[in-house]
Amino acid sequence: MLNRQQPLDDFYAIIPAGGVGSRLWPMSRAEAPKFLHDLTGSGNTLLQATVERLEPLAGRQRIMIVTGRAHRSAVEEQIDELADHNIVLEADPRDSTVAIALAAAILRRREPDVIVGSFAADHVIDDWRGFRRCVSEAVAAARDGFIVTLGITPTEPAIGFGYIKADGLADIEGAPSARRVDSFVEKPTIDVAKEYVESGDYLWNAGMFISRADVLLEELAHSEPELAEQIEELAAVWDEPEKRGPAVDRIWPQLKKIAIDYSVAEPAAARGKLLVVPGDFDWDDVGDFSSVAKLHNHGRRDRLAILGDGGTVLADSASGVVVSQSKRIISLVGVKDIVVVDTPDALLVTTTEQAQRVKQVVDAIRRSGHSGVL
Repeated sequence: MLNRQQPLDDFYAIIPAGGVGSRLWPMSRAEAPKFLHDLTGSGNTLLQATVERLEPLAGRQRIMIVTGRAHRSAVEEQIDELADHNIVLEADPRDSTVAIALAAAILRRREPDVIVGSFAADHVIDDWRGFRRCVSEAVAAARDGFIVTLGITPTEPAIGFGYIKADGLADIEGAPSARRVDSFVEKPTIDVAKEYVESGDYLWNAGMFISRADVLLEELAHSEPELAEQIEELAAVWDEPEKRGPAVDRIWPQLKKIAIDYSVAEPAAARGKLLVVPGDFDWDDVGDFSSVAKLHNHGRRDRLAILGDGGTVLADSASGVVVSQSKRIISLVGVKDIVVVDTPDALLVTTTEQAQRVKQVVDAIRRSGHSGVL
């Protein structure tokens, strides 16, 4: 069993720390996205928890964070002993393929046989031991030349996640639970999601991938040859600052925006090179305020979760979640499943049932020209 003194010698963890988390507006903003916030009440931000979770597997010096230029100072402030060569700054967001493949290409040039794993900065996992067991199996399968994803065993017919249809066992030494991937499925309707969960053949797609860096980049070259070539061109000069800047200025605006699920995972599955390791550990991508409420209420819908210490919250027969970042007094009387996010320049009021629609509010604000609050 892995412990804090036994990191995997050939493994490097990549943490894409991007995105805005628009469904968590107005708490999450472009300058302070959700991974920089403590959403669990643990005292650590989501990014800090992700690093702590990965450190026993890779070691602190073998964790690379890919983030935006605007977030560099906050990331360096939150993560101690982060080596300069282990932070990759994106000129602007280009989706997960660029973030992960660029990091993999940089690391392959430094260490040709390296195995890389990508883990989002904004996920919540309580069972660190179970998580590490699954990653350990995935690394073993990656050594055999497979791309491996971690699939989460569903606990309910959720419609907010994509699904992975798993096939038979792969029979890989060191990865006894690894299964072959039949296909990826987009977010289903509630009736279809119930069928998936009842069948036992489907797992939630958590977007975590482990692979030898060279294998991942070869798959990208098969499906997106132009993008793969551009990424290799950037990686070739990344460790030479005087050459990196001009290359980024010239190449970055041309990079295609595409999720790694489409550029690597799905093509690899079609070629029989993708495996999935099922994970029974608790997992949440904290995609909206309904998820935040569940994290704090532990499944009890009659409770009110309160985050922040800005103001005073008075509640009588109320449930849901309140995020208080102003000095106002917030009073809630007889309201169920309420969501209130109070910041100095914006106020959101909705319900946990409608929490996914906050992204539409953000889109409307952007169209209205009030982007200063985003």
